[in-house]
Amino acid sequence: MTQTPQLFDMTGQVAVITGGGRGIGEGIARSFSEAGAAVVVAARRVDEIETVATALRADGGRAIAVTTDVTDDDAVEALAQAAVDEFGSLSTWVNNAGGSPMRMPLSELPREEWDRTLALNLTSVYVGSITAARHIRATAETGSIINISSGAGSGPVPGSAHYGAAKAGTNSLTWTLSAELAPHIRVNGVAPGAIPTEVMLKAVGKNEDQLDELLDEWNIPLGRLGTPQDIGAACLYLASNAASWVSGEILRVGGGAKPR
Repeated sequence: MTQTPQLFDMTGQVAVITGGGRGIGEGIARSFSEAGAAVVVAARRVDEIETVATALRADGGRAIAVTTDVTDDDAVEALAQAAVDEFGSLSTWVNNAGGSPMRMPLSELPREEWDRTLALNLTSVYVGSITAARHIRATAETGSIINISSGAGSGPVPGSAHYGAAKAGTNSLTWTLSAELAPHIRVNGVAPGAIPTEVMLKAVGKNEDQLDELLDEWNIPLGRLGTPQDIGAACLYLASNAASWVSGEILRVGGGAKPR
């Protein structure tokens, strides 16, 4: 019987993380690399993903950076192919890229922001998942797709209905893909709570000097804000053999606070 620590060993696995140049994506990339996976760090900002990939290699990991706009289907296909070309296979794909800095009532939201938000936060998850599934089936015995969702997808969030709608769609895609891609590929989601990343702080109108205010506003039972490592650890669990009987789940990682 496999011992429990071995279930979390990602040696021999190849993982693509979109939006991997900072914040939560960087935390996921680091967790996977520390567990032994080869990591493909993808995002639009070249300097950021190169910095992350370089740091992972400096710590003894295997990592490359691939500049990618996840709203460009051809770029997503090129990303998957780059992973296979560099490391020989693809086994895990994390749809992390997303976000929306704009908060306002739907009646005031520009149509362009609605379209942009759904393209970045929902359509890219569909394209990424289908692309990943094709390459995983071709190169690996089994695989995992993880979609980064949000509490905004499971309840009302005034001012962020466009983002919430996209994340609700992400949840639905996760459930359906988990059924359609089984048993070869597991599909799960992670819904982060209050992680004070650059994108989140901009969305809620806070800066790093106001983290205590953010903690009070979210009323987090565990008494602290989250970190990218908290989300990285959750994704590592879902991607690893420790979760070999887990699919179609949305894992809330929010310090005990209610989704928002």
